[in-house]
Amino acid sequence: MARNREVVILLLDVGPSMHGVLLELVYNRSDEVGIVLFGTKGTCNELAKDIGGYKHVTVIHDIKVVDEGTAQALQNLPLGSAPGDFLDSIVVGLDMVIRKFGITKGKRRLCLITGAQELLRDPPEGTKEDQVDTIANMLKKHNIKMECIIFREPGVHHNDVMEENDRLLHQFRNRSVAKVVQVDNPTSLLGALKTRNVLPVTVFRGDLEVNSNFKIKVWVYKKTAEEKFPTLKKYSDKAPPNDKFASHEVKVDYEYKSVVEPDKVVPPDQRIKGYLYGPQVIPVSNAEWEAVKFKPEKGVKLLGFTDRSSVPRHQFMKDVCLFIPEPGNMKASLAVSAIARAMHQMNKVAIVRCVWRQGQGNVAIGVLTPNISSVNNIQDSFYFNVLPFAEDIREFQFRSFSSLPSSSQPTEEQQEAADNLVKMLDLAPPGREVLKPEFTPNPILERFYSYLDLKSKQPDANVPPLERSLRRITEPDPDVVGQQTQLIQNLSKAFVLKDNPKKKKARTQDMLAYTGAGDQAKSVEDRVLENTHPSTENVVAIRDSNPVQDFEAMLAKRSSSTWTQKAIGDMQNYIAALLQNSSDGGNYQKALECFASLRKACIIEQEPQEFNQFLTKIYERLKEGDAAKFFQLLSSKNISLINKEEAPDSDVTEEMARSFYLKREKASQ
Repeated sequence: MARNREVVILLLDVGPSMHGVLLELVYNRSDEVGIVLFGTKGTCNELAKDIGGYKHVTVIHDIKVVDEGTAQALQNLPLGSAPGDFLDSIVVGLDMVIRKFGITKGKRRLCLITGAQELLRDPPEGTKEDQVDTIANMLKKHNIKMECIIFREPGVHHNDVMEENDRLLHQFRNRSVAKVVQVDNPTSLLGALKTRNVLPVTVFRGDLEVNSNFKIKVWVYKKTAEEKFPTLKKYSDKAPPNDKFASHEVKVDYEYKSVVEPDKVVPPDQRIKGYLYGPQVIPVSNAEWEAVKFKPEKGVKLLGFTDRSSVPRHQFMKDVCLFIPEPGNMKASLAVSAIARAMHQMNKVAIVRCVWRQGQGNVAIGVLTPNISSVNNIQDSFYFNVLPFAEDIREFQFRSFSSLPSSSQPTEEQQEAADNLVKMLDLAPPGREVLKPEFTPNPILERFYSYLDLKSKQPDANVPPLERSLRRITEPDPDVVGQQTQLIQNLSKAFVLKDNPKKKKARTQDMLAYTGAGDQAKSVEDRVLENTHPSTENVVAIRDSNPVQDFEAMLAKRSSSTWTQKAIGDMQNYIAALLQNSSDGGNYQKALECFASLRKACIIEQEPQEFNQFLTKIYERLKEGDAAKFFQLLSSKNISLINKEEAPDSDVTEEMARSFYLKREKASQ
């Protein structure tokens, strides 16, 4: 067996208690799969043939590489009519692995899915608990892990049989050979069924340095990881059609040639990376890069403690890691447990500096949150989350409704309707949790693999409709929507949508009034727009005829990333030219309109510094000359610096903006 190949034995309960969810199982790829059903009417397994017993357990798929037959077997599961014994199915699955692989090492896993509602048969010798211990010892001996998924629909009455079965399954967990979870709906069952078992690999092994004299040996594992979309490789059809061993891979090779001699290929040892610095290319060798690289020392250092409320959860970045004491180190276990429980009691978290590997180029600053265990055989630990640096935070600050006029503020009815809408969208209301992350499959990946399987069989097949199990994840829950019908109606009544008629410019309104109404007015307006602004797509500069419209057209064009800066720069140059060439204030009105348009654009484009620097420079340069009256006009129209309330990137307060012209005049006096 290949080293990275995994063997999975699916132990499926097909008894009467599981009939409603068998059709919800969705096929996913594994390396080698075997399928065992229990609760079937008949019996078919090797143990029953050799030694007898193990009734109502049927092997419908031997351990082999997944193929189309595996998918068909999962999609056409029979409905059993006999009570199922999950202990018998575990023994049969264990026997299948031992018969095929013996004592060889490898990744092996049993996945048990059952309702655990049927009475188990008494063993020939000893008790059921003794039988569980014997099976657990065999699982440990052959290094086989097991997952137990218990399906119980809401409202099912627990009886003595179910409690006994739960106790036996949790006994496997206490022996550290199985993971036991319970789900209450088919969607959670689909999410709990892990198709790929990832072996944990340590990110860090070393000391958690509390201070120079106090160090704790810890191991760090990844707790969560992003499930990335599979990379699709290019397929080559150049291989001979009769070649069964053709890989059909596309390989890309690059050649580097000299500019001086285009036909000469430059070997790798004669190449060096170059970086643009203005018009020049600066060569930087690998040795120079290594010399200036930041190389911190490997280690985890405690920086201090803080209240949990001072570290907001929405600032956590990347994947979550788990800090555990070094296995077998009792002193480390006691130290981690003591610190974790003290932090939990005082509602504190720890800030740490982490360098996972020697020579790592970056340093992670993160927070340790205590994880107090409630299970006897699991130690206390810490969860680690990476915190952002100042430049990583992108917060959008919105103005408060209290700063708006009373006519624009929401009424009590509107506020209540909005609050109720937010409460309705809560996925974790008191007493229940919808779409638990650990039990919710990724609908995009499920959809992708299902369609990929269909396309392999039917190349011309269209995208099928969404499956029922995935619709429950991606679409609103009809039960929730039905219960909140009155709330949604109240929301629509509280917020009435109205048309916002566009205000026409003064020149257009005057011309409409002069020429009259109707089609005649419309034709005159169209003629004026055609003459003054023939095409916004062809505007590349600000013209004297209508500078504001040209400026807005340049902003809307956005043919490149630098187009906005070009439009703002051209408008600044145009305003400066207007003020310098103005005689007796003839250009003041046009300059005022351009200033207002430039200020509005800089707020929308989040460029407050551009406007503030321009206004400051031009005011300092022209305030003593003939343009002093123009700045008085700007002040009367409240056209001043852009403050923080208008654009978060500005470093100007409202008070500074209001007193801009006044302070400048006092300073000059």
